[in-house]
Amino acid sequence: MIDPVNNFKIPDEWIARTKIPRHELEEGIASGMMVVLSDGSVLKRGYTTGTTASAAAKAAVISLKYDNIRQVSVPTPSGIRAQLDVASTRTGHAVVIKIANDHESDITRGLEFEASAKEADEIKIVGGKGIGIVTRDGFPVKKGSPAINPAPMKQIKDAVSEAINETGLKGAEVTISVPRGSEIAEKTLNGEVGVIGGISILGTTGFVEPWNDHLGEMKEDLIKDAPKVVLTTGRLGMRYSTMLFPDHTVVMIGSRISEGVEAAPGELVICGLPGLVLKWGDPEILTDSGFVTVVEMIAKEPENERLIYAFEQVIAKSGGARIVIVNRDGLVLMDSEAMDSEAMKSEEDK
Repeated sequence: MIDPVNNFKIPDEWIARTKIPRHELEEGIASGMMVVLSDGSVLKRGYTTGTTASAAAKAAVISLKYDNIRQVSVPTPSGIRAQLDVASTRTGHAVVIKIANDHESDITRGLEFEASAKEADEIKIVGGKGIGIVTRDGFPVKKGSPAINPAPMKQIKDAVSEAINETGLKGAEVTISVPRGSEIAEKTLNGEVGVIGGISILGTTGFVEPWNDHLGEMKEDLIKDAPKVVLTTGRLGMRYSTMLFPDHTVVMIGSRISEGVEAAPGELVICGLPGLVLKWGDPEILTDSGFVTVVEMIAKEPENERLIYAFEQVIAKSGGARIVIVNRDGLVLMDSEAMDSEAMKSEEDK
C-alpha cells in the first residue's frame, strides 16, 4: 500500500502487524487519515487549518443556494479529497470544527472555523476575526495581509470555485473567522515572529501529521528524560523516524547533532536524510569530490568511499549509536545495525 499524503510505500510486514480489518485499513490509508508504523500500530492524521477553512468557505457559498448543508468534500494540496462535517444554520454562513488527531500538541483541534459568504463578481477571500495579520516582511504573504499561506489560500479558492460551479453564482466573497483564534494564538509563536491578532492558516499537504516536532520546547530536557531517543534533522526525518521507531522519543534537532548526542543518556538512534547527518560525520565529504550535494553523490555513486567513511565517522562520533539514513521517500539507504549484521554473517561464513 502507498500512503497518498507522502507517497511512502508501506512495507508489507508493517501491514501484516496491524490489527485493523483489511478493508478498514485500506480505506483509512486511501483517505490520508491513517499512518501505519513499523510495529503495526496506527496513528490518526487530522486536517490542517487550511483544509478546515476550505470546508467552511465552500459550505458557506453553497448555502447561498441550498439549505441543510451537512458535509462537503474539498481538495487538498496533496491531491486527496477531504470529507468534513459542516453546520450551516443560515444562508451564507457555515461552521466547521477542526477534528482531533493523534498529534499530542495540536492546540487548534476543536476550534470552530466560521465562514460568511456573499455573491460577488469574482472570488475574494477575507481574513476575519481570529485570523492573524502579518506585521513583518519575509513571510510568504505580504506585510499587512491576513496570515493565510499560499498553499491553503489556493486550497480555499479552489474549494470556493467548486461551490460556485455547483451553485451557478458569478463569484463569491468569503470571510473566514476563528472566534477563539486570538486566544489560541497566545499559545503559539505567532506574536514572536510577527503575526498578531490571531492564528495562521497553514498546511502544505492539507493534513496534520500525528507527531510532535517539539517546536519551542526544551529539547535537551526531552532527550535527557527519554530512555530511548531518536535524534533527527528535519521534518522528513521526523516523519520517518516516528514511523520506524514508534517506541522512541523522536526529537528534531537540525544541525545540533553533537549537542543531542551529549545529552542522550540511554539508547540512541540518529535517523535522517543524508545531507546533515553525513556532513556531521565528515564535514569535508564534498570537498574536491565533483559532487554538489551528498544526495547527488548517493544517487550517482552509492558505493563511493567518501560515503562509507562519513558513515563510519558518524558512528564513531555518536559513541556507537544506531545510525539510519533515509531518502525523501522513506527508503532506508544505510543502517549501521544492518551493516553489523552483514559483518557478523561474513565472519561466520569464513
